[in-house]
Amino acid sequence: MRGEQLARQWQIIRILESRKYGISAAELAEELKASVRTVYRDIDTLMFAGFPITNSNSGKGFSWLEGHRFRVPPPFTVSEMMSLWLYRDLLKVFRGTAFHDSLESLFQKVKHSLPPATLNYLDRIEAGFSVGIKPYKEYGRLKEILNQVNLALLKSKSIEIAYKALNAEQETLRKVDPYNIWFFEGTLYLIAHCHLRGQIRMFVLDRMRLVRMTDEQFEVPADFNIDDYMRHSFKVIHDEIQTVKVRISPAWAAWVGEKIWHESQKTKKLDDGSLEITFQVAGLQEIKMWVLSMGKEAEVLKPAALRMEILSETSKVAEKYQDTTEGAFVSGLVAASDLRRSGER
Repeated sequence: MRGEQLARQWQIIRILESRKYGISAAELAEELKASVRTVYRDIDTLMFAGFPITNSNSGKGFSWLEGHRFRVPPPFTVSEMMSLWLYRDLLKVFRGTAFHDSLESLFQKVKHSLPPATLNYLDRIEAGFSVGIKPYKEYGRLKEILNQVNLALLKSKSIEIAYKALNAEQETLRKVDPYNIWFFEGTLYLIAHCHLRGQIRMFVLDRMRLVRMTDEQFEVPADFNIDDYMRHSFKVIHDEIQTVKVRISPAWAAWVGEKIWHESQKTKKLDDGSLEITFQVAGLQEIKMWVLSMGKEAEVLKPAALRMEILSETSKVAEKYQDTTEGAFVSGLVAASDLRRSGER
């Protein structure tokens, strides 16, 4: 209920910002799908919070108080500045880096552009609104590496890096042309043309030990687009495009079906309440982990290669727990037998 009230009040602010000549309570009520009485209560709350709202007798209704201006730099609006303030927690992952330092400076300017009463109103919103980012990495320790990569990207200069891939035994020295810094699921990636491999590759920033900017200039290909490059990846891996079909059990169909897991997904509701999802994705490794995360609630229908990989993985998991399960079962039988004999005495 409280969340609906805050959302409605936010809409009122947006509407008043866009209506130069004001809007009546009845018009507001119609747009908000609420009663006129509710509109008046919300307006009173916003006025008490310090918003410069007036109800003119000239017939134009509610509007910003004439002559009053928030100290908001053009072309921003008050609600846009408020949104920036509310979403500042999204950027805590960059704490300790130049990105965060600049953004913190921006947030302080936002704070000083809003009246104290309005900030109090935002504090009340924050009490019922939170942003969670888990897992995430602490990038403050990589401040210099991140700064060097970003500087090279801005100057279109090649860089030399010492890089150790996740499963590699040794690090390699590479020269790369940085195209894009990409943030996904708490991790920063560098999309770059690798001179060693002769193709565009993805590098995890926290696996870089050394970065040196060279004097060599490069140009990003005109046809390169980060969205196109990542389009077929289920998460981050690039590989051969595969058609994957998965059946989700009736118990989990609603939860899985309410999300967009990949932009290629096509869903089909089956008569028994289960859900059939088809994807066109790059490689099978990441979608295999997604299927395994749902246990018995998900079954791969195709391709056959993925079904066999799932079977192999689950068999290995069962082997790991087999001895423990048998031991616990035997221990349980012994304990039950002892308890029964104890009761017979």
